[in-house]
Amino acid sequence: MTGLVYWLDMAGVIVFSLSGVILACRSRMDPFGMLVLAAVTGIGGGTLRDLVLGVRPVFWIADPTYLWVIIATVGLSIVGFHYIHRLSRVFLPVADAFGLALFTVIGAHKALQLEASGVVAVLMGLLTGVAGGMVRDVLAHRVPMVLRQEVYATASIAGGIAYVGLGALGVPAGIAIGLALTLTLGLRLSAIHWRLSLPVFAWVVIPPPADPAPTGGDPGADDSEAERRVARPKARVRMISPRQRSRKDG
Repeated sequence: MTGLVYWLDMAGVIVFSLSGVILACRSRMDPFGMLVLAAVTGIGGGTLRDLVLGVRPVFWIADPTYLWVIIATVGLSIVGFHYIHRLSRVFLPVADAFGLALFTVIGAHKALQLEASGVVAVLMGLLTGVAGGMVRDVLAHRVPMVLRQEVYATASIAGGIAYVGLGALGVPAGIAIGLALTLTLGLRLSAIHWRLSLPVFAWVVIPPPADPAPTGGDPGADDSEAERRVARPKARVRMISPRQRSRKDG
């Protein structure tokens, strides 16, 4: 299992680094900018995870192979820049989805190996999966995916819960990893394909009801009293579904 987890972790670093390279190309960054975005995406989440869990030294200092993998990914991307630049815009979220699934399981697994509780393991899986992408998007002046209404962090949390739950039920680690990866990746890819998103809370103004027809009341009534009885618009916080949001934006 140690070898399987290690190679899954390395695969996650490659995929996330590639997503950083693609975003750097679209943001017109130089090779150093590509290296920075690839590095923070590939090892940023795991670094924060190790710091929170008190692991010393962090994983890429103990094993510099991660750094060489990132450098090799950036180098090959520069050589094949023409092909990287022509990739479809769908490729970036798909590559990010694979990295999210891999790092979610790796983060939860490492937390459990350090005898953390199930809740902490789920949170560490979430941190490992989303933190690097958040830093990448901030450096590229984009709203991080995890802060949008898309199904992103939810998919990571679901995968972490699945992995921790299956482990608690005594399911073999290899099967638990495979099922958790499939669940996280399936949820995220489904959200990308069908544009699934979560409802959002918004401050909306409710217009007053239409004025009733005059009933021939006392003509001598005080006008100021009538003005006080006029209904006014009300402001409320409402939950807006994705369908309502799309209609409003349209």
